[in-house]
This record gives sequence, C-alpha cells and structure tokens, in this order.
Amino acid sequence: MRKILILTATLLTPAFGLLAETAQERLQDSAEVFHEIMATPDKGIPQDLLAKASCVVIVPGMKKGAFIVGAQYGKGFAICRKEHAGWGAPAAVRVEGGSFGFQIGGSSTDVVMLIMNESGMRKLDRDKFTLGADASVAAGPVGRTAAAGTDAYMNAEILSWSRAKGLFAGIALNGATLRPDMDDNKELYGQRLNSKEVMAGMATPEAAHHLIGELDKYSMRKEG
Repeated sequence: MRKILILTATLLTPAFGLLAETAQERLQDSAEVFHEIMATPDKGIPQDLLAKASCVVIVPGMKKGAFIVGAQYGKGFAICRKEHAGWGAPAAVRVEGGSFGFQIGGSSTDVVMLIMNESGMRKLDRDKFTLGADASVAAGPVGRTAAAGTDAYMNAEILSWSRAKGLFAGIALNGATLRPDMDDNKELYGQRLNSKEVMAGMATPEAAHHLIGELDKYSMRKEG
C-alpha cells in the first residue's frame, strides 16, 4: 500500500508542479489568456455577454492528472464590477474537479467563467461552492454573432468556457468547486483575506493593471 501511495504522488507531481508560480505571474497569465481569446472575435466570448456580466473568473493553465480521474486543479482570479465604476480588485480563487470534455491526459486547460447576476456573485462570498449544485452553470456561446439571448444563457448564474490545445469552446463545468485562495491573497494584499474581504474595497495591485485593462477593453457597458 505504501508503494502505491508513493507512486500516485509521483505521478501527480508533474501535472500539479507546474502551478508553482507567484500570484503576480498568474495575474499576467490571466491577462494574456483573456487577450488571446478575445483577439479573435469570431472565436471569442460574445461581447454583449461580457458587458452584462457581474464578475469574470479566469483560471490560466488548469491542470489534470493523467493517471487520477477527476484530479483537476487550478488557481486563478475572480474580478467583479464595482458599484459605480469599472472593475474591482482581483480575488484569488482555487478551482478543483469538474468535467472538461475535450481535455486529454495531463494537458493544460485555460478556464473562463462569467458570473451573470447578483445571485451568482453572492456565491463568491462562500468558503466553497459547487458549480451545477450550488450555482447553475451552462456552456457559454462562442463568437461575436453567437445567439447569446437564449433561455439557457439568460437563466444560468454562470457561463463557462475552456481552451485546450488551441480549441476554445463553451463547456458546463458541472461538479467543479470554487473557493477563495487566501494564501495568494496574502501574497497580493499582505494579509489572508477571503473573496468578500478583497472585493469589499481593497486597492487594485499593480500586477493586476494589465488584466483590468483587457477587461475594460472588451466589456464596456453602454450608457443608458
């Protein structure tokens, strides 16, 4: 039994070891992932959905263990709109589990989620919530002209997409759990904070300015 446990840990190490980077680096990766996805409008996220979204969650390079079923794990950020102006400070989050469809073996998958309403936004205040159980989730549409007004998109609290091996597609991440990453928040803000505490008014760290700029570029709301 001890040999089996050691082997399991060894096999998982290459997949998860790639996550050993700083929160600042992950913020930069998140900005680059979002820019690359949106730079091709016919294959990106519809901008009318971005304009309506209350929050965006980006998890760059989510990993999947090649030998352990369901061993997905990723670290990223949730960013919500401030009440009167722009996007607030990013709160570090961890995402675990869930179904990724076309992801194979130990490959890396970028994940983007839009939280579409206040009900979904309140889920971020929790210590942990599960997509598909605690919050409704649907695969998001792809492309500038995608039909984003259907009931599935209008009623879901969260829309989600993933990108692996150059393929970007909407996918319902049922079973994935999302929780605050208080260690990464400490790295960014100097203290262990949950998502609610970060979003309550922490100043945006300099490392997040690139990501905020990309969100501003593609998600401006029309006045009136």
